[in-house]
Amino acid sequence: MAAGGGGGGRACFVLGASGETGRALLRELLSRRLFARVTLIGRRRLSLPEESGAAVAVVDFERLGEHAAAFQGHDVGFCCLGTTRAKAGASGFVRVDRDYVAQAAELARAGGCQHFVLQSSRGADLHSPFLYLRVKGEVENLVQAVGFDRCTILRPAVLLCKRQESRPTEWVAQQFLGLVARVFPTAYSVPVETVARAMVATVLQPGEGKVEVLENGAIHELGKAVPQQGA
Repeated sequence: MAAGGGGGGRACFVLGASGETGRALLRELLSRRLFARVTLIGRRRLSLPEESGAAVAVVDFERLGEHAAAFQGHDVGFCCLGTTRAKAGASGFVRVDRDYVAQAAELARAGGCQHFVLQSSRGADLHSPFLYLRVKGEVENLVQAVGFDRCTILRPAVLLCKRQESRPTEWVAQQFLGLVARVFPTAYSVPVETVARAMVATVLQPGEGKVEVLENGAIHELGKAVPQQGA
């Protein structure tokens, strides 16, 4: 299904569209009509207005190899897929944030994807003693090794958002970081909307080399380069 009249015939998919950044990214993609076809790949069907025009491919991530067809025929792949150790346990976190993402990248490349845009994290380092940062570093390496024509990795700091699910401790942290952001707007945090606009910006402009890693400050700059919808 076409996502509107723009896009020049190009197609993209989004992994992790049910998350905070993924939802913000989907809003950007659909409102800007950058692609003729937008496919959401996930483990469950999302509730979307029929007029959105986005296609939905429901897959079993434990048997992702059986869903190669879902990844066929996309020029660009956006990946915001991820969970937390608290929610999925240590092994579940590794499986989602590293294994699912790496396998999806391989299927995307085999399906013709040329540009893969990955949301990672500030401090990602495969040698880190901290599980979260080590896994993020590992998946970055795995995705780069797939051999996309272009690979863009975003490393945002703490994400500022209004979560749908209730996390009281995180809410307090969000309020504190929101205040800090007024003084140091690019140092410790970044709104998910800014990350989404930066992901869009990477598609709209030529890359600097085959692999490009964008740290938090660069994400803020790119997010500003793409005007907010309605501005």
